Amino acid sequence: MGINAETLATVLSKMLGEDIVRADYHTQQLHGGTLGDVRLVTGVAETTTGEKQPYKIVLKTQKKWERYGDPGSWRREYDLYMSELHTAFTCSFRAPECYLGKMNAGEDEIQLWMEYIEGVSGLNLTGDMYERAAMELGRFQGKLYAEKPVFLTNIENLSGVDYVKNFYLHYRSWDVVYDYVRSDGCEFPRHISKMLIDIDNNAEDIFKRIEKLPVVLCHRDFWVANIFFSKNEIVLIDWDTAGWGYLGEDIASLIADEADVEHMAEYFNRCIGAYDKGFSEYADVSFVAANCIWEQILLLFGYGLVEWYLHAATDEEKAVHLNTLQKIYEMKKGD
Repeated sequence: MGINAETLATVLSKMLGEDIVRADYHTQQLHGGTLGDVRLVTGVAETTTGEKQPYKIVLKTQKKWERYGDPGSWRREYDLYMSELHTAFTCSFRAPECYLGKMNAGEDEIQLWMEYIEGVSGLNLTGDMYERAAMELGRFQGKLYAEKPVFLTNIENLSGVDYVKNFYLHYRSWDVVYDYVRSDGCEFPRHISKMLIDIDNNAEDIFKRIEKLPVVLCHRDFWVANIFFSKNEIVLIDWDTAGWGYLGEDIASLIADEADVEHMAEYFNRCIGAYDKGFSEYADVSFVAANCIWEQILLLFGYGLVEWYLHAATDEEKAVHLNTLQKIYEMKKGD
């Protein structure tokens, strides 16, 4: 992949706080399977005084594509970085810094030069880090909910408040998963199938309850691979699905989206309390009950886990997805 030397020098000058006259570079693919092209760019930069400094920076290139129900998501990170979102972050919760954002002339490709974050992420996150992430998210959302900054109303390209509802209804309309949990050939224990069917039967009432909750700015991809614990901060990457949603939606993702299955029940209880505490520092509202987040988990991931089970390549993979559903069931039982 070729990189424009002038652009690289401009970006590094901003990142390093010195005038860079030249820099070599090497690129390494990051985030295998992503819809965008994300590369770690490393090398040595030379200043006007001849000093040489090593650097690491991320270059993300995203071509236009259309996500179901959210056609503007492909360029959303660009729009957010070009806004005043950075002013809304707290001293301990933020996104990576963006040194340069570019939209090509045809407006069908964006390019973002961003800070490279090093820290603990994914399944290496500890229970304390889960709890910290939940609290910092609560503070961030509570701060925006209370202050209602004008710039947020000026960002047109945010996913809509009905995103989760539409996502669930779209999944539920898929006969492959809907019929399976109701079929004689379903390999799930009866209580697991019943849990999914009960959510369907009560979905209208569940959404009525959820829609009474405060509307907040959600990340909408708040799972362990996007969360970094770095230098005592929570740094959150990949904001392309961000938008308006209901209180607690991101916590459902934190608990259930390819998370630490064996500790789901523990993290469920710890994170809800931490999130409540963080949000309450800024906004005095009735908090979402644990049962409501449990319902959001099933709405977001129930049929997805059925799909992953049906398409699993091995019995071991099937067992993981079924065990996740079992843990979700146990969380409700213990509520």
